[in-house]
Amino acid sequence: MKCKVCKATAVVALPSHNTGFCADCFMSFYERSVERSIRRQKLFTFEDKILVALSGGKDSLACALVLKKLGYNVHGLHIDLAIPDSSAAARGVVERFCAANEIPLIVKEMEQEGLQIPRVRNVLSRSVCSACGRIKRYFFNKVAINEGYTALATGHNLDDEIARLFSNTLRWDIPHLSDQGPLLEAENGFARKVRPLFRLTEFENANYAFLNDIEYHYAPCPYSPGATSTAYKKLWNQLEEEMPGRKLAFYTAFLAHGREPFRQFEKTEGTKPVPCERCGYPTSAGICGVCRTRDAVAAGDE
Repeated sequence: MKCKVCKATAVVALPSHNTGFCADCFMSFYERSVERSIRRQKLFTFEDKILVALSGGKDSLACALVLKKLGYNVHGLHIDLAIPDSSAAARGVVERFCAANEIPLIVKEMEQEGLQIPRVRNVLSRSVCSACGRIKRYFFNKVAINEGYTALATGHNLDDEIARLFSNTLRWDIPHLSDQGPLLEAENGFARKVRPLFRLTEFENANYAFLNDIEYHYAPCPYSPGATSTAYKKLWNQLEEEMPGRKLAFYTAFLAHGREPFRQFEKTEGTKPVPCERCGYPTSAGICGVCRTRDAVAAGDE
């Protein structure tokens, strides 16, 4: 296969676009795609102070690097979950990446917060994944607001977005369907959230990371086997193989035609968040999920 742009030998084939690229042209394609997504969805501007949540994986690091290369004001945030073997490796990757690319970094240690994931896991009767996600979102939002960032960016890719949309549709989860998309404006105590890589697949992010020599943490979380999102991604990958481009077509059609009715319903019928009685974080109950988790961990220590 030849590169679509320069006709050199292609190194990245993209069946969903019915094309392929050499290394240099692929990186240009990738960066232009992100730039167009930012502009068309009005995610942020060059005046914004952007906090990028960095897990150490390829997607979040690719997100930080491409925004930095495009000239945006980027800072990083890493949540150290204190998971044995896994967290130290991920944190090291993030610290080396930010130092090499001159990206200021904030690290929040869950051990200092009494919320290290092994302790949380021990007091739960269900999978720890949902609690872990809730804890990370809590501190992403808290740091973004407290430190004056005007946008909180994550490295969620098209595969992530499709898996979430599919899951929410299977349950007809109106609150989550109403707020799914690359931009969620700041309101009710939540920071402005953006997903600049929403049109790019995990495969495309992996190629961008590889071609830019990004060291990333690839070992799976030891607590994640059995996650439903993995099964949904597998189903959609099978469909994409049979029908290239179906992921992007399904997701963009939802943004254009499916999301607004759920938004309107949620505005009139949904429950408005209120500040947590203890910490002030937005919640639909009196006490937020993270404060309840703190209580469970404390009770387990007694």
